[in-house]
Amino acid sequence: QDAIDRKEKRSETFKTAVQGLAVGTPALKTEELGRRAPQWVRDRLVTMCMRCRQPFSAIVRRRHHCRACGYVVCARCSDYRAELQYDGNRLNRVCQQCYVFLTGHVVLEEQDRRHRGILEKGAAEVSDRSLLCSSLQLLDKSSKGSMGGWFVIPQDDPLVLYIYAAPQDVRAHTSIPLLGYQVKDLPQDPCRHRFQLVQSGQVLTFVAESEELKQRWMRAMARAAAGITHPEEDVDFCDG
Repeated sequence: QDAIDRKEKRSETFKTAVQGLAVGTPALKTEELGRRAPQWVRDRLVTMCMRCRQPFSAIVRRRHHCRACGYVVCARCSDYRAELQYDGNRLNRVCQQCYVFLTGHVVLEEQDRRHRGILEKGAAEVSDRSLLCSSLQLLDKSSKGSMGGWFVIPQDDPLVLYIYAAPQDVRAHTSIPLLGYQVKDLPQDPCRHRFQLVQSGQVLTFVAESEELKQRWMRAMARAAAGITHPEEDVDFCDG
């Protein structure tokens, strides 16, 4: 039954709401597709097509919105038209999945995505079942430049940190196994709430938006670094 429940959850194509994500976009129920106007996913929340996972660029891959589900998709994945009841049954640009659902037509080149690796799971899907997720910055070695993104520790993979470029992206670009790292606090700075992961000479420096968020991440990473996967267990992190 657990396997059935997980499969049904994964196959819920149109679920985009992220628990606890202030900028999340409420998803339409499947039976509402075409009958009610969707709330569009904001362009700034994605860096790649939410269907084919290809990155957007200003020149060769423009952003479009599916008028049925509200996803941000590329031109190739939104090159379909379907009648939408909420718009007087006029033809509108929709993504491939909504086209198949609304028209019943089969698209032969539709890709089978049932066997996706964790890096290919969408940020919204993983965040919805995460131990902790939020925006963070990862500093480079000089501590001058940084890479911002959406960072997630999933419930079903609690010893690994996954990094997405944006909170609605459909593929993580980096994963960091946390087991064995030392979590180190850095002196409090009014403008930069920093902490580090240290292991065998490798140092990763993170910046949180607030001191409270920094402490939450330090606790979560310390648990993962110690191999703790059960919520009732706890561990103290090293403050350096």
